[in-house]
Amino acid sequence: QVQLVESGGGLVQAGGSLRLSCAVSGRTFSMYVMGWFRQAAGKEREVVAGIKWTGDRTYYADSVKGRFTMSRDNAKNTAYLQMNSLKAEDTAVYYCARGRYTYYTGSYSEADFGSWGQGTQVTVSS
Repeated sequence: QVQLVESGGGLVQAGGSLRLSCAVSGRTFSMYVMGWFRQAAGKEREVVAGIKWTGDRTYYADSVKGRFTMSRDNAKNTAYLQMNSLKAEDTAVYYCARGRYTYYTGSYSEADFGSWGQGTQVTVSS
């Protein structure tokens, strides 16, 4: 059973930065797409970013384009989400997730991810 553990969340002022990390157990990290999702209080979970196993294809939600950058280090079994110019509306629990498939679909919907971390809280004060 694969395990995903997020870290790096916290409280930050608007305009600040945070870097989230997602450590993944097992030997197959480099075979799967990885994604970051978030869920704000009272709202549905939404995709924030995704990255192909090669790292050369990324996806970003319109709301975070130009501010967030997702990357991965396959040697460390870790995915990252660098978040800059944070806004109050970025406040949410952030989850990392591993894709279901070992082939690339180009889709980053929630249904395309089968393993999830426990989440890390990000709070942006205005």
